[in-house]
Amino acid sequence: MNRNEMISRIKHNQQPWDLIIIGGGATGLGCAIESASRGYQTLLLEQDDFSKGTSSRSTKLIHGGVRYLQQGNVSLVLEALKERGRLRKNAPHLVHNLPFVVPSYDWWEGPFYGIGLKLYDMLAGKHGFGNSKFLSREKTRHYLPTVETEGLLGGVIYYDGQFDDSRLAVNMAQTAADQSATLVNYMKAKALIREKDMTAGVLAQDMETGAEYEIKAKGVINATGVFTDQVLRMDDPGAKEIIIASQGVHLVLDASFLPGDTAIMVPHTADGRVLFATPWHDKVIVGTTDTMVDKILTEPRPLESEIEFLLSHAARYLTKDPEESDVLSIFAGLRPLVSKGEADNTAAISRDHTIYISRSGLVTITGGKWTTYRKMAEETIDQAAMVARLEERPCVTYDLPIHGYHNNAEKFGDLAVYGADAAGIQDLYYENPELRKQIHPAFPTIAAEVIWAVRHEMARTVEDFLARRTRALLLDARASMEAAPEVTRLMAAELGRDDAWIKDQTDFYLSLANGYIL
Repeated sequence: MNRNEMISRIKHNQQPWDLIIIGGGATGLGCAIESASRGYQTLLLEQDDFSKGTSSRSTKLIHGGVRYLQQGNVSLVLEALKERGRLRKNAPHLVHNLPFVVPSYDWWEGPFYGIGLKLYDMLAGKHGFGNSKFLSREKTRHYLPTVETEGLLGGVIYYDGQFDDSRLAVNMAQTAADQSATLVNYMKAKALIREKDMTAGVLAQDMETGAEYEIKAKGVINATGVFTDQVLRMDDPGAKEIIIASQGVHLVLDASFLPGDTAIMVPHTADGRVLFATPWHDKVIVGTTDTMVDKILTEPRPLESEIEFLLSHAARYLTKDPEESDVLSIFAGLRPLVSKGEADNTAAISRDHTIYISRSGLVTITGGKWTTYRKMAEETIDQAAMVARLEERPCVTYDLPIHGYHNNAEKFGDLAVYGADAAGIQDLYYENPELRKQIHPAFPTIAAEVIWAVRHEMARTVEDFLARRTRALLLDARASMEAAPEVTRLMAAELGRDDAWIKDQTDFYLSLANGYIL
């Protein structure tokens, strides 16, 4: 992917696009793949970077949703379990099995959760990741060496999926590009174009140069997540707000708090959430919270109450109680929940997705979850193609490999998340051994990855690289700040930027990363 080439396509395209997609998170990128793979001329516009918002701040799980089963939403669980299996098949370099243990401290917990997880297995059917089973106290301690032992009776083990969310988003953008979609980050949709009271395109502004483009299209899709209402008001200034934002916070700890490759799942916390402590990239992620927020920010910040909640609950289940000083990074994301009347708390609001078609023909897709992005996209493009009066074409994404597809990516070691692209990064440092140097001792990331991200993954800022092309910001915010100057230097040389850009980028990143530190 090359941004200049993508913008050139916009400039030289003389006919209306079949579909314009606003939003470059999981849902928008899924729609771009779905649309382009059906042969529709597709353009995706993202005002920031791909997966800048909610889609890079998840719990890093591809799962059916044990909590939804508790709530009785069997249809959502069935759909998610099928999509979980498809995603592992289509992106094996990024999605893998992860064992979870539910520790039991009351006599009823083992049988109660064990039966529920057996149902979970049954619903998964041929898409299952492994069979759940009861564990003795000793076996539970074997899987979870640092689990709190006081009162521990045993546990239940089951299997779900884990992934790297923003890496998958980048590979999804590349997949859409492979299918001939045009995708541009840092391109803001400022207004909708209307012709005869129907949506007929987008007025967009390049956030790097300030240039504006009037882009015509047969159909427009609003896939902007928590910013859905902003686009709906472009369509109708009097539109009723439909999004309730729920904040989820995660903290990152050293692997010593939960060594091994097994996660802890607590089915029911004080606020009704499921709590996870999961090993990820040689660290441990503890999350999540579910807090209604009034303001929708591009950089949401955790509340003191959320921090206290996560630390106190982690201490209940781990022998080593984490303190604030142990937190390597803390990050917050906003979930776009669709309002369907009054609700006392966000945990009670459905996570189902919603497709809405306005009188002008604007198609809005919102809600849902990472795991089901493909199914959401399939349904959205079905509707959008009908509204835009495009030729009906079948869905082909059930078995469409995601860019980077590789069944044995682990052979690439620290470059495994790149899948088949890892060989291209290796070629860079074979040609220039200096590019094999680590950007910081705390990360396995090497200089060649910076060059690759600029040339092939449309990384435009230091934040793009340290937060999303790699996960340095989330894994260790302080260390990422120390790595920033070297990354800035490498990116500036590749992008042809001057010293002023280097200073601005470094200063901005240090300010941003400071918000990820307690």
